[in-house]
Amino acid sequence: MFILELTYTAPVSAVDEQLAAHVDWLDQQYEAGVFIASGRKNPRDGGVIIAVAESRARIEELVATDPFTTAGVCEYRITEFFATKTAPALAPYREQLPA
Repeated sequence: MFILELTYTAPVSAVDEQLAAHVDWLDQQYEAGVFIASGRKNPRDGGVIIAVAESRARIEELVATDPFTTAGVCEYRITEFFATKTAPALAPYREQLPA
């Protein structure tokens, strides 16, 4: 599982110009089963996405296609972790530690 932390590198006005395209991109990733949750940070200097994928390389490929990335208005910090414990509703996402 991955935590994707977005940090804006441009004024919020420039971010807002890309927002509709970014939301469409988010919707595509939810439909594909990659994203579990997302939202803005408070204060509004970026956002956070919780994602699942077969590899870090796949996540890196995806974030490279985010309209925020292609427009140069944000940077991503990708953190991989093992979700060994979850709320009951997230049980399908529980992972085992690697051997």
